[in-house]
Amino acid sequence: MEIVASSATETRTVQLSEILGALSHALDLTEGQPVGHCVRATWIGFHIGRKMGLPDLQLWELYHTVMLKDLGCSSNAARICELYLSDDLSFKRDFKTVSDSLPKVLGFVFAHTGLKAGLAERFRAVLNILQNGGEIVDDLIQTRCQRGAQIALQLRFPASVCEAIHALDEHWNGSGRPDHLAGAAIPLYARVALLAQVVDVFHTAAGPAAAIAEVRSRSGTWFDPQVVACFESVAAEPGFWEILSSDAVEAAVVALAPASPIVVDEDYLDDIARAFAEIIDAKSPFTSGHSERVAVYADMIAAELGFTTERRRWLKRAALLHDVGKLGVSNAILDKNGKLDDAEWRDMRNHAVLSETILSRVAVFRETACIGGSHHERLDGKGYPRGLKGDAIAPEIRIVSVADVFDALTADRPYRSAMPLEKALGIMRADVGTAFDPTCFAALERALAAIEGDLARAA
Repeated sequence: MEIVASSATETRTVQLSEILGALSHALDLTEGQPVGHCVRATWIGFHIGRKMGLPDLQLWELYHTVMLKDLGCSSNAARICELYLSDDLSFKRDFKTVSDSLPKVLGFVFAHTGLKAGLAERFRAVLNILQNGGEIVDDLIQTRCQRGAQIALQLRFPASVCEAIHALDEHWNGSGRPDHLAGAAIPLYARVALLAQVVDVFHTAAGPAAAIAEVRSRSGTWFDPQVVACFESVAAEPGFWEILSSDAVEAAVVALAPASPIVVDEDYLDDIARAFAEIIDAKSPFTSGHSERVAVYADMIAAELGFTTERRRWLKRAALLHDVGKLGVSNAILDKNGKLDDAEWRDMRNHAVLSETILSRVAVFRETACIGGSHHERLDGKGYPRGLKGDAIAPEIRIVSVADVFDALTADRPYRSAMPLEKALGIMRADVGTAFDPTCFAALERALAAIEGDLARAA
């Protein structure tokens, strides 16, 4: 269904599938997958569903199940780093290639556990995983699946989509997770989504023959044989692999989307921004609620500065999504209790570029990309990633920069506890005019003083 999102300057006609397809690139980042994984999996899954003869409404549900299958992917990243002493991005990337074969499972554990840790620490971690591996994987997958289903519900998708996202990792023979469902008890959309995921992973790595061979080898164990048969049929159709491998696949996937029963209006765009903010903040225990708080502080500043209601709404969306690029940064860096080395610092700084790249793909959020890309710039030109200076930094960017640093100082971080309000403001005050815009900082102080006054009167 085509939808209209309007602003003071333009009216834009877009599709729900286009918005979520573009944002799915953020999910690819945190799963360690090559850009476009969710989109390509949707191409595969949709063709399977159509071959199975699903009606349009069910095709729409299947389409968005596959596109959004990784909604919960950030929620277990920190736990993976903690348990495996590993980089969560490479761990997640390679985990998608592991079958139920014991040698492969053992090989994966030894290849991904504590490689940069001391020998004793690595040995303890490996031993813990070998002794408690089933329980550990159960917990990791349960966390991801539950969170993904919850976010899908927030995005107003029907129960059939939410339940399928929750069941993504179930296997036909009952050996999957989180509920060890088997056979027809597994939602059909989940059966298709898992197969589509595996096909894309192996096709991207080694081509069509490798993907087909992997699917055949897991037919009847991981995969529903009927779904496998439908996949083999569509895999033989002219153009299937060529489009899947081409730069045209994203446009082709958007064109496939059936009419949507969800009406996307301004309220729904707010819901999308809020849902993806939750995905971003779930990446690290130290960023829980960060994007939401930055949006609140930015709105307080904007209100003090006389922004219109419409522009404040735009700014809140931009603030909610400003850190989306952090989904592409390993938790080994985000949660490090200590100083980052040069390579880690480069990766951390790159999150701003990733934010801008992702948001630039989304037509209705494209204007917010500058916030994601530039909220770490400073007035004196010593910020990153571009070293912008003075008037090159837009007022909205200056607002989010102040809000972002204020929240960072007043929240717990891996390397320090949250600062008291006055200490945080004192630190920021010392950088007014060099890092922070004086007008924006003064607006924050006025807004905080007003809240304090209201609380005092209420007491």
